[in-house]
Amino acid sequence: MQNYEAIINFIQTLYKTQEFIALHEPRFLGNEKKYLNECIDSTFVSSVGKFVDRFESEFAKYVGSRYAVATVNGTSALHIALVVAGVTSSDEVITQALSFVATPNAISYTGAKPIFLDVDRETMGLSPQSLQNFLQTQTKMVDGVCYNKTTNKRIAACVPMHTFGHPCRIDEIATLCEKHNITLIEDSAESLGSFYKERHTGTFGKLGVFSFNGNKIITSGGGGVVVTDDEVLAKRLKHLTTTAKVPHKWEYEHDEIGYNYRMPNLNAALLVAQLENLESFLADKRALAKEYREFFKSFDDVEFIEEPQNAKSNYWLNVISVERRDELLKVLNENGIMSRPVWKLLSDLEIYKECQNDGLSNSRYLESRLVNIPSGVRL
Repeated sequence: MQNYEAIINFIQTLYKTQEFIALHEPRFLGNEKKYLNECIDSTFVSSVGKFVDRFESEFAKYVGSRYAVATVNGTSALHIALVVAGVTSSDEVITQALSFVATPNAISYTGAKPIFLDVDRETMGLSPQSLQNFLQTQTKMVDGVCYNKTTNKRIAACVPMHTFGHPCRIDEIATLCEKHNITLIEDSAESLGSFYKERHTGTFGKLGVFSFNGNKIITSGGGGVVVTDDEVLAKRLKHLTTTAKVPHKWEYEHDEIGYNYRMPNLNAALLVAQLENLESFLADKRALAKEYREFFKSFDDVEFIEEPQNAKSNYWLNVISVERRDELLKVLNENGIMSRPVWKLLSDLEIYKECQNDGLSNSRYLESRLVNIPSGVRL
């Protein structure tokens, strides 16, 4: 088995401390306090204010989308994306079992039911081959609509995730979704700063979703955003996330059931400042990944997961594959080095165990081996 002492010493050297090392803590190194004070002085601290508009504009420009609509968190962003995509309680949505619970939860909020398909070992994201096999054998097209042969429900959307910031083979998935008239919504919660074939994640589908939770590369404590190139969808996103209030200087008219999902100006002020340091954060994280990659080359029983072919990853959470996963997790955490396993497969959770899946052989292999190790920016 690997030399645990060497791993502990190496990580402590990387972070220049023998004290507790977090998995991924936030860094506030720029104009965060300045912008927060500006926001407070303006008295516009809720969902109306210049920082919300500024963040949406700057974020859309960074990822290469026409529109961005900021929300209170990534889960609400995914939920509202599904809503505007037309997903209803009579539908099903394809996603992956190797993911955070927010993905199927957001699907469930619409009343739809998730279908869990396998991932690729190399990307840890939804496998185009698994998707193709499922669509060929388990679905039928009727008048241009894709239906599940088993349940006779419409498959309305597909939500792949870019796991730990590593892009999946999203272009192949997009082609399959287009062929079967399935709306593609990218769960890019973990992949800000990641590119596939020189195109930013989140921009391959009809809609893309990002998260700014406290453990993300940039954060406002919470926060999320939906990106799209569709002007009609963008306007509807903004309308529904502001309680579907019809614009008027003083009247309160609401024309449909909406959601109180708009990001507060305070959070947006933090994110505008964080965006200013994003490139330096990404550079530091890639340097950290390089250090890990070189270190683990000398271990026969540890594989450092590198960015997939044709991809540039943000290395949000560095991840290694090791046979004696639980033993390593115990040693690292007992020595003050925060590490964690990958999520329990969603299809094994009691709340989702009745959902259809395709066997998930790669997902189960990865679940038994993956370990996230400290990945925070060291600047």
